[in-house]
Amino acid sequence: MTADTDTDSNRETELKLSVRPEDLAVLRAAPVPGGRGRAVTRTLESVYFDTADRRLSKRRVTLRVRKQDDRYVQTVKSAPSPDSGLTRGEWEVPVAGGVPDLSALTDPEALAQLGMVGDADLRPVFHATIHRTTRTVRGGDGATASTVEVAFDEGEIRLPDGTTLAVAEVELELKEGDGAALFRLAGELARAAPLRLETRTKAARGFALAEGTADGPVKADKVELEADATVEVALGRILRSCLFHAAANEACTLIGRDPEGVHQMRVALRRLRSALALFRPFLPAEDLAWTVGEVKWIGGVLGEARDWDVFLTELLAPVRAGIADSNGHGRPLVRDLDGLESMVNARREQAYTAVREAILSPRYSAFQLRLGGWLEGRGWRAQPVSERSARLFRPVTELADELLDRRHRKARKAGRGFAHLSVDDRHQLRIALKKLRYAAEFFRTLYDDKAARRYTQQLAAFQDQLGHLNDVATATRLMHGLHEDGSPTPPEEARAAGIVIGWHARGIAELEPHLLEAWDGFAAAKPFWSRPTPAE
Repeated sequence: MTADTDTDSNRETELKLSVRPEDLAVLRAAPVPGGRGRAVTRTLESVYFDTADRRLSKRRVTLRVRKQDDRYVQTVKSAPSPDSGLTRGEWEVPVAGGVPDLSALTDPEALAQLGMVGDADLRPVFHATIHRTTRTVRGGDGATASTVEVAFDEGEIRLPDGTTLAVAEVELELKEGDGAALFRLAGELARAAPLRLETRTKAARGFALAEGTADGPVKADKVELEADATVEVALGRILRSCLFHAAANEACTLIGRDPEGVHQMRVALRRLRSALALFRPFLPAEDLAWTVGEVKWIGGVLGEARDWDVFLTELLAPVRAGIADSNGHGRPLVRDLDGLESMVNARREQAYTAVREAILSPRYSAFQLRLGGWLEGRGWRAQPVSERSARLFRPVTELADELLDRRHRKARKAGRGFAHLSVDDRHQLRIALKKLRYAAEFFRTLYDDKAARRYTQQLAAFQDQLGHLNDVATATRLMHGLHEDGSPTPPEEARAAGIVIGWHARGIAELEPHLLEAWDGFAAAKPFWSRPTPAE
């Protein structure tokens, strides 16, 4: 048990891994080099508490009381460290019963986590019953020596109304060594069964269940950078944010009911590619090439599913609604659109099957664990010392202006003569704007928040308008590929496809004045960073 007054021990470093319930038995029995002693199994009964307005969970602070044998232990946990994602504060003290006793806490840091919350403010939110089997694994030697407690957890989270959420995961807690050892061990376990990063704690999943958002889509967290942060710190936080953003949307994507899951996961991977391009000069070439290749692979699989989602929800749906409202005159066309929708849904399901297979594959496990271990071990340091690599330890503020200005100039150049650009050229402009927007979001906390927010919102609006052009071009490609197997296209299907494409092509013409206005607004926009290049 962690002593409440021992500051050095009030930290836990833990890697959580999601696993299919049927694979837990395989993993428990898997031979792991360095395993010591017999496995121990016990049942953990925990109740998680918060205020009625969720003051703790909103700050990612956890308060629980757990029954361990015949004792009760009260635990406070802080939000994860921004420079690891695996490490957070943990303070444990014994209490007399199954309800919190905040007077038992004496550590100032633990009390700071709770803020002004008192015993009377707290109420139980959910209960967790977890059957845990633990083993101790020792590995490496010298500087790489490590001791890790491996916990195989299976059970459920339960709300007072009886709603439950199943839990099946592996937790690796570092007892000795560095965080990269957790990923090395996870890689060994992944040889027995696929594992995936689990970014959500049991507490986070329990509160999401209580709020009705369990397994829902997750948007990216804001990357927090201090003015004195180094380039290395910014690099680690930005890449980790992208990796964790993708992992946070896997559950929603695997279920496949909400298109936003695939969308957010794909956004996360695009942000990751953009970040890798930004920091390219500071990354070892071999590591960069491998990572970009894997991101392109999984992004391509997600892209197919996303294209069909967009066609159904943003292109086909408004056409159907418009024709259905035409006083019954459009009924034959609605039947044609129904047939097209059926065909598209079949192709969408094929694409989602490919997505599920990719996410649950050993290749995806290897991607997550290798990249996560590289980030935790600051793998970018494994390169010759040079003037370029030395900038990793300089303030990121010196670099952010340069990177933002470079992206801004590329976007302005791509949009030169906007009114006369082809569809393909406008697509390239949209990509340049997207990269600029991601860079602005990565570094925005280094600058005036109001100016940065106004700039990124303007970028997002212009990007969305250009996105409609790309959606129509994608729809045309999808329709032409519906019968790529050589089978004949039924006339009613061809008619329906033509209606959808024609409907939105007309909309593009109506959108043109707004696009010209948006381009003029961007061209005149004042950059929010410190030393922008003068306008050409």
